[in-house]
Amino acid sequence: MELLDKLNWRYATKAMTGEKVAQEKIDRILEAVSLAPTSSGLQPFEVIVVTNQEVKDKIKPIAWNQSVVSDCSHLLVFAAWDTYTAERINKVFDHTNDVRGFTNEGWENYRQMLLGSYPQKDAEVNFQHAARQAYIAFAEAITAAAFEGVDSTPMEGFDPAALDEILGLKEKGLRSCVILPVGVRDAEKDWLVNLPKVRKSKEDLITVVA
Repeated sequence: MELLDKLNWRYATKAMTGEKVAQEKIDRILEAVSLAPTSSGLQPFEVIVVTNQEVKDKIKPIAWNQSVVSDCSHLLVFAAWDTYTAERINKVFDHTNDVRGFTNEGWENYRQMLLGSYPQKDAEVNFQHAARQAYIAFAEAITAAAFEGVDSTPMEGFDPAALDEILGLKEKGLRSCVILPVGVRDAEKDWLVNLPKVRKSKEDLITVVA
């Protein structure tokens, strides 16, 4: 029940105080991101953690001037690979072999299957696939933040191209897809803080096929 209690506590925070969140909590949130499942275990994204106030202030105008962008403790930017390449796929498989200390025929066959598929696809198709993997980790970050008692604001409301330019993501072969300000809610300024959480009924949300 503890996890559900935390998820009921969390909401899309609309105002933050600017107070800094303890680094150990941020580290655990980021560890949850690292542990998120992704297609073929490729983890085709990176997380840029922005704490510099000048950078946060620069991002705010291209994020619909939402105050949480500048008033958060840490701004987590989820940036997906702009495409899949043989180099990127091989790096993941080679790292896995190094960590496990052996190679496996089935695993190597799977590597070749991916190499014969992803790199030949359109870059935009690959980016969209990679972005969906980033969203899985994004959801883990939201849940982990709630578990840590840290407020967060899931956001797609920003100009990705402008954010990519601010953070120099294009040069890294990355494209921003979603951002997560994390911090401490400002209960006096947040109009949403005391409103009841509203969700679909289970009947409208869930269909059981028995």
